[in-house]
Amino acid sequence: MVELEVESIGFEGVSVARLDGVVHFVNGALPGETVRAQVRGMKKKFVETKLLEVLIPSPQRIQAPCLHFGVCGGCSWQHLRYEDQLFWKRKHVMDAFERIGHVAVGSYHDTIGVEDPFHYRNKMEFSFGASLWLTDAQIATGEKFDMSFALGLHVPGRFDKVLTISNCMLQKEVGNIVLSHTVELSREHGIRAYDQRAHKGFARHLVVRTSATTGSVMTTLVTATPKRDEEVTFIEAWMRLFDALPPGSTMIHATHDGRSQVATGAIQQQHGQGYLEETSHGITYRISPFSFFQTNTNQLPRLVGEAMKAAGITQDDVVWDLYCGTGTLTLPAAKLAKYVVGAELAQSSINDAKANAERNAISNIELHAIDLHVPAAIDLLATFPRPNVILVDPPRAGMHPMLVEHLRSVHAPRLVYVSCNPATQARDCAMLSDLYEVEFVTPVDMFPQTYHVESVALLTARSQ
Repeated sequence: MVELEVESIGFEGVSVARLDGVVHFVNGALPGETVRAQVRGMKKKFVETKLLEVLIPSPQRIQAPCLHFGVCGGCSWQHLRYEDQLFWKRKHVMDAFERIGHVAVGSYHDTIGVEDPFHYRNKMEFSFGASLWLTDAQIATGEKFDMSFALGLHVPGRFDKVLTISNCMLQKEVGNIVLSHTVELSREHGIRAYDQRAHKGFARHLVVRTSATTGSVMTTLVTATPKRDEEVTFIEAWMRLFDALPPGSTMIHATHDGRSQVATGAIQQQHGQGYLEETSHGITYRISPFSFFQTNTNQLPRLVGEAMKAAGITQDDVVWDLYCGTGTLTLPAAKLAKYVVGAELAQSSINDAKANAERNAISNIELHAIDLHVPAAIDLLATFPRPNVILVDPPRAGMHPMLVEHLRSVHAPRLVYVSCNPATQARDCAMLSDLYEVEFVTPVDMFPQTYHVESVALLTARSQ
């Protein structure tokens, strides 16, 4: 057991203390606190500990409102004041560019926050689990629990352990109604959860998507192919919730029999129109069940607005939008530009983007479904008209070095890099730093109550 004085919050939300010059990581503690912790592991450069007791609390600490906080993997910062969450997100972006990328940045803007840091997620993926995680409070009751079934969120660091969630404060209340309905019916019908170790079982995922614009919900239940009578009747009973959902809602049953733990499948039954609609930045988007869309609709106009402001698009500009998804940046850019070309891996997202363009009477675009991390993508990009502005919004892993090298050869005057992972964003910017200056980086809080942050970087070409 050790007593530690916490100095800061490191990347990925783990707090940092030093004892006799040795770094100690202590999850759940806050800067300025004195804590008692138990040593869990000793590495070459740091010590891993578990927080046991806060001896002197930080003024940044508040009471987390969610009863699941500290156990489930949905939130990590509910105990940290929201204004301090914004401060540390900016600090993490700065650290990524300065310590990981070693990239000079002209200026770091303040983090753009939200009005309501709860109920903001328009998509939640809940997992069924064949290994229930019990909280300390549940263990203390002495009650017997069915350990072979859970529906909720994974416990951090445990792919096989799921904590059953009764209410999630990150989603709208209609999402909690769907979640409770599914838990009750699963128990009533004796449904078996899919076992990720044995690769057998029935129920796999519950995906809940809600529209901030219309209030409707689209929920997808992913299971293995039903084989038992109780599984068939469970699906029928689950689908009957449709009549109680808001107008414009959709319920989908999809099947997935493979081993991969992706929350998608082949659609078997559907009630409703099969999509949601969201309006942002003056554009109405149609979102299919398995398409990507930014998870915080209320904050989306700020993210898109920051990207468009950084891009400085004029009516004479040709724009590339790489990793374009359903057109979140593509369509606003097309309203400003002469022509926009978008590329994205998922065909379903490209289909949605095309439908969104048609629905919004936007015709000065072309869209391609292609994996941007394979050589064929470079051949395709070579056929695109030369851009004045390039927009990139890659997944957490960032851009493939091959793509970065192609962007170097194109050397567009302006490149706007939108990222959900400052570490890979800084890495990629470092590979471009001899050709581009990073004028500024703006953190945008799309994920309150977590350490995750989006950031928008403007890169301008150096004179050659």
